[in-house]
This record gives sequence, C-alpha cells and structure tokens, in this order.
Amino acid sequence: MTSSLKIAVIQLGSFSNKKDAITNAVNQISTAVKDRGAKLVILPECWNSPYDTKQFAHHAEQIPNGETSKALAKAAADNGVYLVGGTYPEVDGGKVYNTCPVWGPKGEFLGKYRKMHLFEMTIPGKVSFNENSAFTPGNQFLTFNIGSLKIGVGICYDQRFAEFAAAYRQLGCDMLIYPSAFDTYTGPMHFELIAQARALDNSLFVVLCSPARDTSHEYVAYGYSTVCDPWGRVICRAKEVPETLIADLDLRMLTQVKQQVPVLNQKRNDVYELKVGK
Repeated sequence: MTSSLKIAVIQLGSFSNKKDAITNAVNQISTAVKDRGAKLVILPECWNSPYDTKQFAHHAEQIPNGETSKALAKAAADNGVYLVGGTYPEVDGGKVYNTCPVWGPKGEFLGKYRKMHLFEMTIPGKVSFNENSAFTPGNQFLTFNIGSLKIGVGICYDQRFAEFAAAYRQLGCDMLIYPSAFDTYTGPMHFELIAQARALDNSLFVVLCSPARDTSHEYVAYGYSTVCDPWGRVICRAKEVPETLIADLDLRMLTQVKQQVPVLNQKRNDVYELKVGK
C-alpha cells in the first residue's frame, strides 16, 4: 500500500438544468486534478437533478450508458483519476434507483452502488421526506481498489446503519465513501458525529460528500462535507457553499491504529457475528 492518497471532495452547487450541472462537475474535476493533484475525486449525492421525489423519474438515465455517465467516464479518462460519481437517478427495467457509479483513471467503469437504505423521515415542522415513494432499494455492496487500498461505497442514509459499515470492514475495506445530502435539521446534530463514529468503530477513513446548500430548493441539503481518519478525528470539513476539500490521507495510519487499538481482532465472534450477504 502506498503511504498517502490525495483526495478531492467536491461540494457542488446546484444548477437549473442537467447540462449545466454536468459541465460544472466536469470543470471542477479537472481543476481538482490538474491544479490540486487529486488522485481520487468524489462527487455528492443527487447533484445533477433536484432532490425531489416528483422529479427523480423524469431525470433518471441508464448507468453507465446515459448522458451523465458518459461525461464522467470521459472526465475520469481525460484527467487520469479515480472518480466516485456521486449519485443520480438511474432507470433500469422500469425501476428507478439512487445510484453511485465509479470509474477508473482510464475511464473504465468499475461498478455502481444502489442505495440500500432509503431515506424516510418525518419530524413535524422540520423535515419530511420519503425516498421509498420514488426509488427501489439496492441489495449489493460495491468495492473497488486503488492499489492495495480497498474502498467501499454507501449513500447518505446508509451511514446511519452501523452494521452496514461493519460489513464493509469485514469485506476488507479501509475507506468508506458516502455521497450524502443530509437535511439541515439532523445535519448539525448527526452528520459529523456519524462520520466520526463509523471511522472509529471500524478503524478506517470515512468521507461524506454533500451538495452545497441551496435554500431555493424544497429539500435543502446541509452541506459541510467531511473527511475523518481511522482515529475518528475530523481531517477537514467544508462550509455550506460550493467548495472543494483536498485531503492528503496518511495511509500508514490504517496499520498503526489496528496495531495500537486492535478492536477488529478482539471481537467475540464466538458470541456474535455479522453475516454479509453477496
């Protein structure tokens, strides 16, 4: 495993149409790589369409053969970078999914992850949202490698489920990436806390990539994209506005933490165990 990895977490602003959103994302990817040296670029949840259950089906496309996917594949190849494409609505077999695709530095399609845990929350007077009314849940994990570093992908609400992160840890992952559009009520209380908890529990890096906040939308994303290290410490955090976080991850920390606090080797598998489905 190499000793470091420079990542770019791009907290994209919103645009009124898909074409402009794609153009902006491609430009931001290029800047993150050419001007700032990123080797892995991460985009946020639902960045090329409104985060609106009534709009998802209208904006859905095939992955990896749709308009957005083709543009991102080209951006990955043009910049020679690993690209976690955030999420956008995917249509397949008449069903719509909240999907995160991943490409390699030659523009090769490495796979896609469909959100397993669909966001359903009702806090009177604060926030109400039901992804189940628009999306079909996925049922498969996605991992990919950068050298010997194994990375797992989740989406937003998935991070609230500790077993989900533990399953990825059991699969050998040393980093978890969650494109995430938390709401502005639970975000201040839970967003950073959950990132720290998942990192600490599993001795790995955790990256949350949010869209920038836009109060003109019916659903307002929290912002504050966050990167945590395996000690559970926040390495860097964005504000509310469009911003690119650059983090140079010290991968040696993965071995150090597991040696110094070997919780992963001390689980009582004779008493309890996690069964990871295929």
